[in-house]
Amino acid sequence: MHELFRIDITEIDGFDNLHQAEGILKNVQQEAALLYGAEETYFLVNGSTCGILSAVACTADRGKRILMARNCHKSVYHAAFLQGLTVSYLYPEIIGAYGIAGVIRPEEVERALESLPDTAAVVITSPTYEGIVSDIGKIADITHRYGKPLIVDEAHGAHFGFHPAFPENAVRQGADIVIHSVHKMLPAMTQTALLHVNGNRVDKERLQRYLTIYQTSSPSYILMASIDACMKLMKQEGSSLLQKLWEYRAGLDKWSDSLGHIRIFGRKEQGEYALTADPGKAVISVSNTDITGKQLYHMLRENYHLQMEMAADTYVLAMFTVMDEKEGFQRLEEALHEIDASHAAASAKDKTCRQDSCIGYPEKPARTAVTLTQALEGKAEWIPLAEAAGRVSAGFINLYPPGIPLTAPGEWVEEEAIETIRRCLDKKLKVQGVRDGYIKVLEKKERQ
Repeated sequence: MHELFRIDITEIDGFDNLHQAEGILKNVQQEAALLYGAEETYFLVNGSTCGILSAVACTADRGKRILMARNCHKSVYHAAFLQGLTVSYLYPEIIGAYGIAGVIRPEEVERALESLPDTAAVVITSPTYEGIVSDIGKIADITHRYGKPLIVDEAHGAHFGFHPAFPENAVRQGADIVIHSVHKMLPAMTQTALLHVNGNRVDKERLQRYLTIYQTSSPSYILMASIDACMKLMKQEGSSLLQKLWEYRAGLDKWSDSLGHIRIFGRKEQGEYALTADPGKAVISVSNTDITGKQLYHMLRENYHLQMEMAADTYVLAMFTVMDEKEGFQRLEEALHEIDASHAAASAKDKTCRQDSCIGYPEKPARTAVTLTQALEGKAEWIPLAEAAGRVSAGFINLYPPGIPLTAPGEWVEEEAIETIRRCLDKKLKVQGVRDGYIKVLEKKERQ
């Protein structure tokens, strides 16, 4: 730790101030803006979360309406709560064969904006946690035609735009505010992120004010140096690093043809998603085998020393970065080959079980009773899950990761949602918001 402590300085002479950058910090942020194609870029040391909170707050006044994808990260929900916003949702398609969220369709955005003219801003997540990328260019054109700013949570896409085999970044596709988690897919310290802004639909002075509110007043120079070093690396070697990653991933997709039962959500199977998926993510499905995603996750970790990003009911998510080496891909291929060969195809019983698999997203639009803020601030009680149908949720219930609510505060708890939650609990998946079989709902008088 000695070397880190040596550079753990504060706002001393010559080292600028992140909250009023006029010197070296202003310069490195401008360099990052040029790298991504933004008018202005801000370094974030409180993660993408503070960027999302600031983006929503600066574009939607208190009490206004926000149109957001239902598979947004919990920080978007928190932003809506803090601003007391009315929330309307855009629902992604479900890619049924894998049980993951697909794209937000531009035509869905247009229909929503036609019916909700009081919308202050639109927020979507692209890429999704599993790497699915929406058509940001078309969505931006639509939101701008209606005079609305588009915020894109591109936390998992900080590597986009550096190589033609990877999607273009949302900044260059016309989004007004884009948030990147530098630490997720690029070599930077945890908690480092970027916020990019373009155009005149965003009040930049107001944005800076909220960034000052939601970021620490003592930003870490170690974290900022980490962002700067990462930006320099991507400027100098980003294309070559991503070329190497692309070759490794293409080899994995080609090799996966030899698997008997395990499937990898690769370009061969994506169909219409073939040009809208991040090669840095791989959904490895076991829906055609006699094992679960959780079992595969533990096999890979305990027997092959391969750490996956997350385990779901019927798949695991692998995450690749520009710093991964060929040896890691080879070990993954060998591990999957051995596991695939040693486990049978799904039996009739397994297939029946798979029909009741747990998708980490609502499968149909939920009914809203009160606003997010009213639900989170209202008087609540904990009741058995089995008795919750017809009550209004006062908390988030979600699989974690990815942390997308199965039931959000203010929504009616439906029988279908209860059944999904029960299945997830039975399968020993990580369900947040349920305590010993109880969930939090509003007291009955609070929903009147």
